[in-house]
Amino acid sequence: MKTSDKILQMLKTQGELTAKVIATELELTTMGVRQHLQSLEESSDVIFEDRKATRGRPTRYWSLTPKSNSHFSDRHEELTVQLIDSVKTIFGDQGLEQLITHREQASFKQYQAAFTDANDLPAKLAVLAKLRTEEGYMATVDMSDNVYWLLENHCPICAAASSCLNFCRSELQLFQSLLKEDANVSREEHIIEGARRCAYKIVPVDG
Repeated sequence: MKTSDKILQMLKTQGELTAKVIATELELTTMGVRQHLQSLEESSDVIFEDRKATRGRPTRYWSLTPKSNSHFSDRHEELTVQLIDSVKTIFGDQGLEQLITHREQASFKQYQAAFTDANDLPAKLAVLAKLRTEEGYMATVDMSDNVYWLLENHCPICAAASSCLNFCRSELQLFQSLLKEDANVSREEHIIEGARRCAYKIVPVDG
């Protein structure tokens, strides 16, 4: 295990610690530990708080940030798939379809509200890419020969989508509904089918 990972593990299991305590337990120099902590701070995995000591300089205590959770085991994908299977078992395919439809409608309202100041297709796509990136899709917009492309380089619901392709169908329908007055939308690349990303082709209706 790398030293930085050992430090994260200690902070996870023991709570906030000083560099000196970490150095003693890992049998490293305090200076070396501070360098690792500084690097982890730059990546937003840890933060520090200086507390007044009875004597001398304040003591610096280090702790984890929510972002550090990405370094630890996460079984939310497994849970998501189990929940989907449970919905199918208890409520049937129709129940799952109602769940997906509800999610699509809620997203539509949210995205449409964000379009308030977006008066044309490029502006709407910029807003959409921003919203999708905030949701973890790492979205960007490209343009070539009067055709726009919404590119999503990551799928944070990949496990759910793999278990139930209707999630993917729903997302395509969502984009088509949002942009129906401005463009025709089709999905040309699909992560679930083995592509590196999901790519949505967006052709302006007057293009």
